[in-house]
Amino acid sequence: MAGETQNSTWPLPKFYFSVTGLPGGPVSFQEVTGLETEVTPIEYRHGDSPSFYPIKMPGLGKVGNVTMRKGIFVNDAALWNWFNQIKMNTIARVTVVVNLLDETGAPKMVWTLNNAFPIKVTGTDLKSEGNEVAVESVDIAFETMTISAP
Repeated sequence: MAGETQNSTWPLPKFYFSVTGLPGGPVSFQEVTGLETEVTPIEYRHGDSPSFYPIKMPGLGKVGNVTMRKGIFVNDAALWNWFNQIKMNTIARVTVVVNLLDETGAPKMVWTLNNAFPIKVTGTDLKSEGNEVAVESVDIAFETMTISAP
């Protein structure tokens, strides 16, 4: 098929992204997982329904937790400091924004995590025979998520 032009619409690669809104300034993460939201269906069948099947309608929405992983740097305890601010069920909640970027660095998909706070910080595993980079992770709970394509 010589002479045909390739369609110029391509999916975005998932390796070019940024995370903003976390305490301690911009943080460069290696991996972000768990950007999900769902609605739990409600089943209902009234007593005189001629159908033997219930109808389904949307119920309450829910979101999961997001896990972010990054390399450990010298004198960088920002994630631990944020987690350590939890005292007696109180913490300053933040809005975390995850941007999927195009080749120019412009955001093309944006996930906004509202009222986010850390629920778990995991340090790296240590191994004397390993040659990997030390990686820590933070699990973040949030209340709602919006997704947009600017």
